[in-house]
Amino acid sequence: MVAMAGDAADGAADEAAETPDPSFAIPAHPQRRYPYDGGVEYEGETVFTLTPDADRSEAALRELVEATLAAGPYRHGDFFDLPMPLYLVRDDDTADVFRVSIRDGRVRLHVLPATESAGLRAFYERLVERSDTAWTVACRTSE
Repeated sequence: MVAMAGDAADGAADEAAETPDPSFAIPAHPQRRYPYDGGVEYEGETVFTLTPDADRSEAALRELVEATLAAGPYRHGDFFDLPMPLYLVRDDDTADVFRVSIRDGRVRLHVLPATESAGLRAFYERLVERSDTAWTVACRTSE
């Protein structure tokens, strides 16, 4: 089980910044906890939300994300029992690991404890290359 904090829509946002030319500077990394009853939980989160300027269906965003992942340099797996597409991604060029989710017409990059900016930025640049629209990036952190 992976515990994830809520989205900005449910009031969990502590800080948000939006930019069309993101640096992907990570303001805070989540802390990993291993409860005695098993599993892993994260305290705090940083999420970069990628919003296309033109509306895209979830299916179209999923196809775009999967094409970006398939083109490499990624190893990835998805979670089958969730109400939204969610992938655990490793960039073999930067060695960064992060999660990618698709929800509400947006692609979200979830920072993990050891994620660095380079892997997030590279994924974003590859996604934009494959896309026919401009994107805006917002960063949200919560504790």
